[in-house]
Amino acid sequence: MATLPLPDPGPAFEDFVGERHLAVLTLVRPNGHPHTTPVGFTWDQSTGSARIITWSGSVKARLLEVGHLRGSICQVDGGRWLTIEGIARVTGDPDACADAIAAYAARYRPPKDRGDERRVVVIEATRILANAHLGAAEPPGARD
Repeated sequence: MATLPLPDPGPAFEDFVGERHLAVLTLVRPNGHPHTTPVGFTWDQSTGSARIITWSGSVKARLLEVGHLRGSICQVDGGRWLTIEGIARVTGDPDACADAIAAYAARYRPPKDRGDERRVVVIEATRILANAHLGAAEPPGARD
């Protein structure tokens, strides 16, 4: 396992978060119970944050409307994996939503139109964990 540097976790990480994989979002409720759900997400290198598009009626959005929570996103593909940990919040800001929708459409596919109900969960990374390969400065065998 490797802890990747912030704000630039490196090219192997960037490649992996650009591939089309689903992930699992976990939010820790104030009572300590987790809320875990599958999601698609995008990484915003400029802010060091993961973004999940959703809508105002989702459980994750409703939990975060009350206040910020600790959260994580975990993406797995065989032996490759990463976990982004941080503080999660939700926003309905139209510019933030439009930017997150464009990034989601590029990584996955265009999402359903949610109009004014669109929300974006943002996890500002405080720690990124990954398998050793994603933490390597260069992939094994790159010089072979």
